[in-house]
Amino acid sequence: MQTTDTVLMIEPIAFGYNAETAKNNYFQVEQKGSDIQEKALQEFNNFVDKLRSKGINVITVKDTLDPHTPDSIFPNNWVSFHKDGKVVLYPMFAANRRVERRDDIIENIKSQGFEVKEIDDWSFPEIQGKFLEGTGSMIFDHDNKIAYGSVSLRLDEELFKKFCEKYGFTPIVFHSFQTVGSERLPIYHTNVMMCVADRFVVICLDCIDDELERGKVIETIKNSGKEIIEISEEQMQQFAGNMLQVQNKDGKKFLVMSQTAYQSLTSAQVSNIEKYCEIIYSDLNTIEVNGGGSARCMLAEVFLPKK
Repeated sequence: MQTTDTVLMIEPIAFGYNAETAKNNYFQVEQKGSDIQEKALQEFNNFVDKLRSKGINVITVKDTLDPHTPDSIFPNNWVSFHKDGKVVLYPMFAANRRVERRDDIIENIKSQGFEVKEIDDWSFPEIQGKFLEGTGSMIFDHDNKIAYGSVSLRLDEELFKKFCEKYGFTPIVFHSFQTVGSERLPIYHTNVMMCVADRFVVICLDCIDDELERGKVIETIKNSGKEIIEISEEQMQQFAGNMLQVQNKDGKKFLVMSQTAYQSLTSAQVSNIEKYCEIIYSDLNTIEVNGGGSARCMLAEVFLPKK
């Protein structure tokens, strides 16, 4: 069950550049202007419309003005919804992202006919300075029970392994980097450099500097039976790794990405993806530049059972 037909999206009400997360999210650039929220909301609404037009169930919940949560448009970092009825809450690096965890959002999901059997709160390691930012930091191969995790300030290796042990995943731990100026610095979230779909994996292998780690990741993907579709670091910088495969109510599958990501792909890469599923892309430029996240970050998959 790699793909779901239901996603949660949080409608922005005061979106903007988050200085707290920008400390180690090197994709963020602060744009000046009073219309950032207005532009982000337009991009959000257009994105939702595109997904719904393909038969994908999108549950939208409005953000709140108080407390101020500029990154709430990226809910997949603080919560995940599992097919056994569990809802997992995660420890977040930035203090102003911790208040994104809202009980009313979970209640809203329940009101849509989904069953929540247990809330598993993993947020307590925040006080120890240990973080595990949901499906931003962990990439799940649900069919093969494998979890890929790139170590960073937002993925604590020990915490990642504990999570995998509890939820029955085999952890594949590695380190990935991007060039920032003249330095190689850790990539903040695994989901900006790789995407696992049902029959293929889009990944920037050039980001894994250690040859042994890179070889282990390649071997694991090949052994899982999925085709590797490789992207360059330059394409990764255009959010070409930040994709998510979903399906509609009829079971038709789609790979969702931003317009920036789509335009960075070669025709050969597009053809390779389209062997497996249709592509949906949408203009998310304002959200990407100021927020440092893209299409995948905006989608929290809902695998919960129906009541």
